[in-house]
Amino acid sequence: MSAEEQRVEEQPVDGVHETADAETSIEQQAAEEVEHDLDELLARAGKADEYLALAQRTQADFENFRKRMTRDVAAAEQRGVAKLAKELLPALDNLGRALAAAEAEGEADGHLGTGVKLVADELLAVLKRVGIEPFSPRGERFDPTEHEAMAQQPVDGAASGTVVEVYQQGFRHGESVLRPARVVVAA
Repeated sequence: MSAEEQRVEEQPVDGVHETADAETSIEQQAAEEVEHDLDELLARAGKADEYLALAQRTQADFENFRKRMTRDVAAAEQRGVAKLAKELLPALDNLGRALAAAEAEGEADGHLGTGVKLVADELLAVLKRVGIEPFSPRGERFDPTEHEAMAQQPVDGAASGTVVEVYQQGFRHGESVLRPARVVVAA
């Protein structure tokens, strides 16, 4: 083989080596770009997860706030109703006394007695609509959380500690006692 033929044969071989090196370099660059893009994508996904967690915590905090505010509003409403009822109870007691006085004088069926009874009944109905109920514990066991003992007296046939007479009705608002019943307890 001549020298020129050898050079021609070597040239394509060198071109093949150069092309192979160039392809390897391009593949490395592509792999590096893919790896960089993947790292960037993972970083963005991590940031998205952080934002999602923040949004979920914020939503949970808001839901807890809403529930707490609902409870607080309901409790404030109940306190307001109880305060107003405590102010109205003496007026209701006075209407009861006026009705008792009218009955004592025989005027309970007259216009004045009927009017006082209607006002007292309406006031009781309003209190019941807002959840306030009267209670009269005659015959029950004395309970200092619901009753106020005004006196003790021996009573035949009544067990000791039993309420035998009620001077003044008590009132409840739900489970709480607005005003304890004033009672006489058997000794």
